[in-house]
Parts: sequence; C-alpha cells; structure tokens
Amino acid sequence: MQKLIHKHYQRHKETIHNFIWRSLQIFAKQGITFLIFILCAKLLTPYEFGVYNYALAIIFFLIMFGDFGISTATSKYVAEYNATDKNKLKLILFNSGIIILGLTIIVTILTLIIGPGYLQDKYIYVLWLLPLVFLAPMTSLYDGIYRGLKRFKQLAIISLILGFISLFFVYFLIKQYGLVGALVSQNLFYFILLLGVAFGYKEFHLKWNSEIMKNIGKYSIIVGIGSVGLFLYTRIDIIFLGTYNFINEIAYYEIINKILLILLLPSTIISQIISPTITKYYELKQFSKIKDKFKKYFLFSLLLSLIITFLVFVFYKPIISLIFPQYDLKLLSIIFNLMLIVYFTQILNGIIPTGFAISTGHAKITTSFLVIFGFIHVFLNYLFINLYGFIGIIYSIIITKSTTDIIFLYYYWRKISKLNGK
Repeated sequence: MQKLIHKHYQRHKETIHNFIWRSLQIFAKQGITFLIFILCAKLLTPYEFGVYNYALAIIFFLIMFGDFGISTATSKYVAEYNATDKNKLKLILFNSGIIILGLTIIVTILTLIIGPGYLQDKYIYVLWLLPLVFLAPMTSLYDGIYRGLKRFKQLAIISLILGFISLFFVYFLIKQYGLVGALVSQNLFYFILLLGVAFGYKEFHLKWNSEIMKNIGKYSIIVGIGSVGLFLYTRIDIIFLGTYNFINEIAYYEIINKILLILLLPSTIISQIISPTITKYYELKQFSKIKDKFKKYFLFSLLLSLIITFLVFVFYKPIISLIFPQYDLKLLSIIFNLMLIVYFTQILNGIIPTGFAISTGHAKITTSFLVIFGFIHVFLNYLFINLYGFIGIIYSIIITKSTTDIIFLYYYWRKISKLNGK
C-alpha cells in the first residue's frame, strides 16, 4: 500500500506540490476578503450589509470591463511563450498592462459621468471602491503570469505574508468606520498585494510589441465576452435585487453565494494548476493525454461534488446559525435546500472550463455558453422576480446554472473526443 501511494505521489508530484502552494495562496487572498465579508455580516445591519454587497456587485461589473479577459489570456500566452519563445515572454507584462490601463481609464471616466444618475444614493459607496477598477485587474494580471510560469510557491508566500499583515488594519477599519471601513479595506488589501506580486516578478521588458498586444487582445475579447455572460448569470442577481429594492434580501443571497464560492475553491485551484500543462499538451498535439486527463478529472469532480454536497446538507444549519445569528435561519435554510443542486453541478463542472476549455483554445465554447445562458438567466430573473419576488431569483439560478453545467460538460467532451493527434 505504501509503495502504491509513493508511486502515485511520484507520478503526480508536481501537481500535488502546486496544489498545496496554490491552496495557500488562494487561502491568503480569499481568506482576507472572506474575513471582511464575515466581519461585515456581523458588525453591519442586514440593510447596510445589503448595500455593501450591492456596491461590490457594481464595482465587479466595472472590474470585468477593466480586465475583460486580459489576465486569463495572459496566463495562456505566458505558458505558451515559456515553452516556445522566452523573449516574447518578457514582453507580456508591459503590453498587457498597457491594455488594462487604457480600459480602466475609460471605465473610470464613464462611471464618473453615468454613476450619479443611475446609482443615486449608492453612488458614494461605489466611489470608495473605484480604485479597485485598476487594482483588481492588475493583480489578476500578475496572478496570470505567475500561474502561467507555475510559480505557485512564490505567489503563495507573497500572499500569505501580505495577508497576515493586512489582518491588522482590516478589523480596525471595519470596527472603527463600519461600511466605509470595509470598502477601504478592500482597496488597501489589493494595493498591498499588487505591490508584493510586482516586487516578486522582475523578468520583463518595457517594450511595445504590437504582435503580443494583438494576440492577447484578440483572445481576451473572447474570454471577456464570456466574462460578461458569466456576470449575467452570477452578479447580475444582486443588481436585480437592488433595482427591485430587495436590499435586506441581498444579504441573504450573498451569504449563500459566498459559501458556494468557498466550496468551489478546490476546483478553482486545481483548474489553474493544470491549465499550463493542458496548454502544453494541446500545443504539442498530445490530444490523447488531454482526453485521459479529462476523464480522470471528471470522475474526481463527480466524487468531490457528491461529498461536498452531502456535507453541506448535514452541517449547514449549525454553522450558519453560529456565524450569522442575527439572520433569519428559516429563510437561509429554504435557500440552502433549494441551492443544493446548484452546488452539486457547479462543483462537477468546476475544473473543466478554465482547466481544459480555455487552455485548449476553446474559449469560444465557454463564451458561447455563458452569453447564451446569461441572457436566458436575465430573462428568467425578470420573469420570476415579478412572479415570486426574491425567491424567484433563486428559481432562476437553479434552472440556469444546473442546465448550463450539464450541457457544457457533454458538449466539450464531444468536441475534444474528435481531436486526432499523438
């Protein structure tokens, strides 16, 4: 038995080590934002917490256009150039950064012009978060470079150290300044993290390269359109609730959604770790290896989704009653029970889109699914929120996400099963 374990360890040694370090890095980054989330849920009233999440939803909408797939496209080309052209590799950071800078300037100007009329009394809270329009995409850009180079250990160490340092000011700002303090904490954390990852990566040249900008820009458009589709059936829910003045209910929705994101972290980490390897297999036309990996990770995801969904069903009540005592446990329980099927299908499909589809150059498939089902979700949101109120949004999520996940898995497998190569 010990020899068998050792054999499997040696075979998957790199993936295991990268998973551990990537897990630590994700824990440090997501842990701080989740800590802010928990502190806000405890220290703010449900209404203030709803406003907080509504402002974040707006700012993430803006961030989406500030990045528009640049960081994801960068990760792909870093892995590709690292295997084929080291000189182009050193030009990626500067040229990708120029694109992000241009996009964030446009987004910021439009927000300052349109924001006051649309957001009204919530506009001031979005202003507090406006620095994230630049900070978040740039942090993601560096993250994509580190991932493409498989420098998970260095990224983890930077994130852990800066994460622990950030803990000191996070609690103080929220305790002292409430909602505004929570928003400022987000800015400070991303700013410190950006400084850290920038200091840790110095192998770049400040040289304009139109070919690299064209390649990254072209591929990022596909991913970026997919990001719009993704937003349409995730964060758009909060904007719907805010528009229909379900501010208190936003707090309940976001608690359930945040827990889903935490449960998806293992799949997210694995997908980012295997992505450079899958890209390499695809570039070398080793398609049989891609198919074999797909089967293995699908079975792994199936087992993982069954285990996590079962554990959530058994333990969610005591956990949420302990962490969120001031919220209506009955309403949270209703939402949890309805969302279990979404938890299952989301974890089942958690690895494939980023780990395989984008890495094999099939971002158009992901984009098509996200856009099509994103618009379907918007339509169902509008229909169900008028018919059933707040709970209609949950019905819309269940129908859209579970259907998308199952059809996507089937369609992508059919696509790669037709590939012929080594």
